[in-house]
Amino acid sequence: MRRRSAIPIEEGGTNVYADLGYANAGEMQRKSQLAAEIANAIKARKLTQEAAAELLGIDQSKISRITRGQFRGVGETKMLELLAKLGRDVSIVIGPARHRPGKIDLQFA
Repeated sequence: MRRRSAIPIEEGGTNVYADLGYANAGEMQRKSQLAAEIANAIKARKLTQEAAAELLGIDQSKISRITRGQFRGVGETKMLELLAKLGRDVSIVIGPARHRPGKIDLQFA
């Protein structure tokens, strides 16, 4: 019997977009998290994509793309606005100055 050689496995970091070498990996990860939360909010309210589109004032096709993770061309600010329209509270907290670059972190309650 032939023994197969082991497939090399590389452990990834906490951001798949950074692991794949995207220049804007932080933004992509945040937008991915926001898109998932938009999909969760729509599901929790038992809205169809058509009803969600009407509520949010955007095309149904855009809802479909966002909820499938295709969010290029949709800004983070717009995604935050969509979450607020879906009844989610959105808070932005600015922390104290540090002697290092700051970070942007999303937390969902």
